[in-house]
Amino acid sequence: MIESNRMSAQKTFPANPYQLTLPTILQEAGSAASLAAAKHRFDDYRSRLAAHTVRRQDADLVLFAEFLYDVHVRRVGALNEDPEAWRGVTWGLVEAFVKWQLKEGYAIASVNVRLSTLKSYARLSFQAGTLSAEEYALIRSVQGYSRREKRRIDARRPQNRVGLKKETPVTLTPEQAAALKDQPLDTAQGSRDALLMALLLDHGLRAGEVAGLTIENLDLSAGLLKFYRPKVSKTQTHRLSVDSRRAGLSYTKFLTSESPAAPLLRAARKGGEHLGSTALTTRGISLRVAELGKALGIEGLSAHDCRHTWATNAARAGVDPFRLQQAGGWSSLAMPRRYVEDSAIANEGME
Repeated sequence: MIESNRMSAQKTFPANPYQLTLPTILQEAGSAASLAAAKHRFDDYRSRLAAHTVRRQDADLVLFAEFLYDVHVRRVGALNEDPEAWRGVTWGLVEAFVKWQLKEGYAIASVNVRLSTLKSYARLSFQAGTLSAEEYALIRSVQGYSRREKRRIDARRPQNRVGLKKETPVTLTPEQAAALKDQPLDTAQGSRDALLMALLLDHGLRAGEVAGLTIENLDLSAGLLKFYRPKVSKTQTHRLSVDSRRAGLSYTKFLTSESPAAPLLRAARKGGEHLGSTALTTRGISLRVAELGKALGIEGLSAHDCRHTWATNAARAGVDPFRLQQAGGWSSLAMPRRYVEDSAIANEGME
């Protein structure tokens, strides 16, 4: 009887219970860690991106969701934050989305960017376990279009482009650039517009960089502009051009005594006679540049067109690509090299 009880006790209470439970504990801990990682995968990825990139990707994914609904596949969840929303997405759907955009008249550059967005979030979904390795590999194999293919496709399809992206930027003539900077300096709005256009045309600043300027960024006594480039996370200093300094001297007379951290360029009030306290936003800058261009008969002018004109003129003047990269705040030589190559005389040095 004693021997029987001893054997029963051995079955109920193993000598080393951790031999049975440790693998289970590790498995459960691993599963919990994977679930937590999957949940935060999208948030971590998006937290590393610039705000404008997040907005653009959100728009890309909304269009993809609308496409899936329009072709009667299904209504999906939040593709920008929920890995489960990607369950069931196949390479065939991604390929069809690319072809659908071409049919709808979207610019090839926009199609390529949206494809890149889908691939990025497909990678996150694969890491989260909602896309199989095979399906992710097939999605990665979906190809965009080269510049040569773009020309061929655009030549064959009807010109029913949609969206705000222009096919080609507006390149201003020297006379047009001078006219845009020649704003009345005796009014608050006029001097502000003169400074705005000088910063865009003489220094190649992005609209977001101009919108972020504060009073302390402009050192008129030293003739310097110190500003932050959020796209490349870099602070730079530019020597003010003659037009920038002249416009700045006139404009700052209309600024009341305020904190050095107050916004530099302000929205105008009362027909342009006074300046408000709120900063001129990126959208406000874009609208104002378009208005000033339209007044001179230049349709569809944007702040980026001014930056394009600045870089084009620098390349035509023979500025070294490395110096152009530095002055323009690009993270690589790819873009300044393109400006230099496009402006080069093909038969230079030929007999």
